[in-house]
Amino acid sequence: MGGPVLRRKLILEGPVRTADGAGGFSESWAALGALWADVTLRSGRRAEAFDVETSLTSYRITVRAAAPNAPSRPRPGQRFRDGSRLFAIDAVSEAGGRGHYLICYATEEGAV
Repeated sequence: MGGPVLRRKLILEGPVRTADGAGGFSESWAALGALWADVTLRSGRRAEAFDVETSLTSYRITVRAAAPNAPSRPRPGQRFRDGSRLFAIDAVSEAGGRGHYLICYATEEGAV
């Protein structure tokens, strides 16, 4: 028995705020690096916002651990990209007591 099978390449992205010159800002996303992951479906549900029906699906995404302050360590508020699919990171915890892996709890939103 080994650890998780990290066979899916995901791009870790972080938000970037740029001043708009009028006291506000615009937000875009910048790639922080690629991580190999094990992506496991947790649950899904239907949601409605502004009269638009969407699908919210939650995932457990396991990646190799990185030091707490390393830029390659996922954090809540960041996201993973897999082509056109986006997984918003809701929470991150260490897997097991050895700290070899991190578990990222993420949500994917899609049109129904």
